[in-house]
Amino acid sequence: MLDIGNVKVIDSHIHVWDPSRGRYPWLTPELSPIDRTMTLSELLPHLAGHSVGAVVLVQSADDDFDTELMLETGDAHPQVVGVVGWIPLDQSARAAARLARLRENPLFVGVRNLIHEQSDPHWILAPEVDAGLDLLEQSGVPFDFVTAGPQAVAVAVEVARRHPGLHLVLDHLGSPPVSGDASQSRQWLRSLEALAEYPRACAKLSGLYLRQDPDQSALARVSGFIGAALDLFGPRRLMYGGDWPICLLHEPYGRTLDIVRHSLPDLDDAGWNDILAATAARVYGIDERRLAAAFG
Repeated sequence: MLDIGNVKVIDSHIHVWDPSRGRYPWLTPELSPIDRTMTLSELLPHLAGHSVGAVVLVQSADDDFDTELMLETGDAHPQVVGVVGWIPLDQSARAAARLARLRENPLFVGVRNLIHEQSDPHWILAPEVDAGLDLLEQSGVPFDFVTAGPQAVAVAVEVARRHPGLHLVLDHLGSPPVSGDASQSRQWLRSLEALAEYPRACAKLSGLYLRQDPDQSALARVSGFIGAALDLFGPRRLMYGGDWPICLLHEPYGRTLDIVRHSLPDLDDAGWNDILAATAARVYGIDERRLAAAFG
């Protein structure tokens, strides 16, 4: 297994939030203990033990205040090397103006919308949203595609078909059915195979939670999903993400990294460098000076 102590890691999927600054409709008391302000300072002591020197902050609310919070966090912490923010994809004029402003900040590296919280699972395919994605494609700005289940990966495939020049980042490996049946696994795999046909599509090895797994059957299934992703995308189109603080609902920070290490025992050093750092740096176009400062 990879000796993580010899690798510098970029965690490509970290959240911060502050309910006093705006609304997070999905953040409810049922999500205790994370139903509160979560700052990067709380995570920092845990990063070094996993050789994580740099993080990318990812959008948590469909509102400008959330992006501003992340940018402020980046200004205060050199460990932040990128921010995946929000623009209103379904409002073309406003989206263009907001994107132009955000691109003036070197920390800004991508866009995400909470499409999995939309009542319409095909919201992202609506004409007005499609125009917003065209704006990202033409601007060379990556788009994080978050899914609520395997069926949503097929929607990501349609987005990639319409926008082959878009840097599409599939969050959480498209939510493979860790607790699902064989038919759900086949559906996920077929869609992932289709998405991998588009060279600018990549995926995050994040959000892969085992929960209770006394016989390690869930670990075996997740390892199979990760292995399939490696076969389809290769290490240059995969990146690691810890999904803090969402991960705290299931496990301590760093467990996902352990699962990825366990799942790819034969990966060479170059492949590990891609998954743990180089893919995120390349896809998000992370500023090299910022990255050098983060790693000291």
